[in-house]
Order: sequence, then C-alpha cells, then structure tokens
Amino acid sequence: MSKTMTSHQVERWGIAEVSLMGPEEGNPFLYVRLSARFAHKHRVVEVDGFYDGEGVYRIRFMPDTLGAWSYVTASNCPELDGVTGEWQCIEPSPGNHGPVGVRNTYHFAYADGTPYVQIGTTCYAWAHQGDALEEQTLETLRTAPFTKMRMCVFPKDYVYNKNEPQYYPFERDESGGWDLTRFDPAFWRHFEERVGDLLALGIEADLILFHPYDRWGYATMDAETDGRYLRYAVARLAAYRNVWWSMANEFDLMAGKTEADWDRFFKIVQECDPYQHLRSVHNCRRFYDHNKPWVTHCSIQSSDLERTREWRDLYRKPVVVDECCYEGTIPRGWGNISAREMVHRFWLGAVQGGYVGHGETYLHPEDILWWSKGGTLYGESPARIAFLRAILEEGPPEGLDPVDRWGAGRGSTYYLYYFGVRQPGLWTFDLPEGQTYRVEVIDTWEMTATPLEGAFRGRFSIALPGKPFCAVRIRATD
Repeated sequence: MSKTMTSHQVERWGIAEVSLMGPEEGNPFLYVRLSARFAHKHRVVEVDGFYDGEGVYRIRFMPDTLGAWSYVTASNCPELDGVTGEWQCIEPSPGNHGPVGVRNTYHFAYADGTPYVQIGTTCYAWAHQGDALEEQTLETLRTAPFTKMRMCVFPKDYVYNKNEPQYYPFERDESGGWDLTRFDPAFWRHFEERVGDLLALGIEADLILFHPYDRWGYATMDAETDGRYLRYAVARLAAYRNVWWSMANEFDLMAGKTEADWDRFFKIVQECDPYQHLRSVHNCRRFYDHNKPWVTHCSIQSSDLERTREWRDLYRKPVVVDECCYEGTIPRGWGNISAREMVHRFWLGAVQGGYVGHGETYLHPEDILWWSKGGTLYGESPARIAFLRAILEEGPPEGLDPVDRWGAGRGSTYYLYYFGVRQPGLWTFDLPEGQTYRVEVIDTWEMTATPLEGAFRGRFSIALPGKPFCAVRIRATD
C-alpha cells in the first residue's frame, strides 16, 4: 500500500477525510490506535482516527485556515503508520460560516463572525425512527424557525417512545447481549448522516451523550466503556462544524454517575475535540456547576424564565433554557402548556438576555410526538417563534443584554421591551438625552410591528394596547 495519499481540495470548515485499509482480525476497536498530525505552516493539529468496520479506518479533520495542509498518520499498526498526504483548504461555500462559539460573554457567533441566534427545538430520538419518519422530520425543519436541534446519541426508552430503533450503537455478542467493546458502524454511519442532514439545513446538532431513559444498559456502562464511547463519538463526529456536545439530558437523574464522573466526561470531550465545540449539561432538579471551566454555556431546564438574568450574572456565560416545558396536550405537567405560553417564555428569555428552546407534545394516535420522534409540527408557536427570530436577527449583532426588568438592549441605540401577561395602556421610557429614536409597538401573538408617528428622545410616554403579550422596539435614528 502506498504511504502517500493523493492531494485534493476541502473548503474551510468542511471535512477532510483520510480513509485507510487495515487489519480486521481481533478487535480493532480495542487494539488499534490511529491518529494524524495535520499541519499548516508552523501550526499542527492532532486528530484521533476511528475504525469503521470491514478493515476501514478513517481520520476526519475540519480545517479552519485557508492554504496548504499536510498530514502524517501515527499508529501501532505498521500499515496505518506514517501515511502522508497534502491538500488545499479553499474558501467556504455560501452558508458555511464555521462552527458556533461564545461571543461577547453571553452570546454566540459563527467562526467567521456572523451572529448566531439560538432558536432551539428538542427531538430526542428522531434519528432512531427509520428513514421515512426521519425524512419527514427533515422536511418539517426546512420551513421551521429552528437553528438548533437537541438530539440523543443513544436511543430512548420513555413514555410515547417504546419502539425499538433500527440500529444500535454496539454490536451483539454470541449470547445475543451487547458487546460493549465493539461499536456497530452501521449505527454510527446512519447517525452521522443525520447530523450532516441538519448541517445542510443550517441547523446546529446539540448531541446528548448520555441520558437516563434507557432499557439497553447504555446508562449504566462502566467507566472504561463510558470513556471509550466518548472518544469514539468525538473522533467520528467532531469534524462536523454544526456539532455541540451536551454531556447529558437530566444528568442528575442518572443515579449511577457521580459528580466526578460528569467532570471526567467533560474533560474527555474537551481533550479529544480538536475544535473545542460548545459543551454543556442539562439538568432536571439540580444544576451542575456551570462555573467549571470546561462548561461553555448553561443548558437549563426551568419554567421560570424571569431568572435568566440571575443565571447570567451567576455564571457569566450564555444562558440557554433548553427546556421550558412543551407545547402540547399530554397528561404530564411538563408537556401541556399552550402555544401562547411557549411564545411568552421565548420572549421572556430574550429580554432577560438569554435564549430559549422549543418542544412539542401533542397527543398522537401512533405516539409520534415531535419532542421525541419528530415528524410533523402541529402547534401554533413555531410561526410566532420565527417572528421573534427575525426581530432578534435584525437587532444588534452583539446580542441583547438586560437594561431593566422589562427590557434588553445594546448601548444607547437599541431597546426591546416585553410586558408579558401585564397589559399596560401607557408606558414611560427614560432614554439617554441627545439621541433620537423611532418606536414600534409589537403584538407578539399577531406578529405585527406598528410604527408610531414622530421622533422620540429623552423621557417620553407612549400609548399601548392595554392587552397582554405586548412588546416595544426602540431604535436610534442617527
């Protein structure tokens, strides 16, 4: 076999993949080590490879710098060791802005500086439902407002989600049980295909690495298996620029894991991910300490959106309330809020300087609920969330920070106020002198923004509709 691979071109923040043939005997998942050092001028990035079954080994790399790159592999297997190659990193294609990272302490942006507004949704097990339903989910997402999808790597066992998945992450042993030393490449190829489908739609994939809703034994694996799983997942998936890492959904319900385990999981992912994708962990009853340095942003389950500012001040990181309850009709307290309440919570989070996640749980004769399986959206909130997204994307690129209990803004040039369930008929604003503003009154449910006549400055009062869910947008004119 040649020790030199042919050259090619890869776009910035695309995926450069090295594919090699190697040994199949024994258990390559355990005994074969493979990595590569990718070099651009004086800079070197080391990336782990992985075994993809049938004698195929792969190394994936996401280049972030234009120009010539070269690589050399390293392995304990002679035929995989010392393979070299080179290629060119070219300009990104339209719509490719790179991975999302933290910007301005409390907000997000793509790697090229383009602002990113987190408008998330949850479909925990959508990638485990078979092609027909998964394709329907993707079709729904094409016209939905969401910029992020929370999704589980492992299949899920919970109410309304009792079907067996098509693929499993591990192979079976001779007794029919799981061989936790052997990953099933078919599962991982399918899963990464779905991550790629989201990428093509411009949607971030917030990958939930562990969760408690399990009947296959994945929630109770030993420490060695947990670590091997995390390293394999990062090696396969980190090169996708739309990946975020969530250590768990409701980490505090996993009784078999200790606080030290969660610290260890964060560290493994942090050490193995060459690109330092965003990292978080989601709670049920108690928070993980989001102040720890390996946590990039807060992923929170709470119905109390008015605490968003408090959490910003406490952790000094972006706050994403990924679960604020779900719009729907199921007989569960977390799954039957109205569309108006869902929209209300999105607005509350926004003017507190944070971000909110959507979910939908309408009863379905075949138990196809968006929150778990995907499919079709039935609720009235997504259109209103799209309206809010447009307002946020038209706002300051640096993001909104709280200015008082009712509103957020940026400097003295932009303000967004939201009055929620209150229904004032008049409101007085105290804005900086020497600046002229234009004012719009927003109906967050009807999705209208009505400009008020005249120019406004300093202290002024305006008439409001005297009904709930009203907002006001104020923008400087000079």
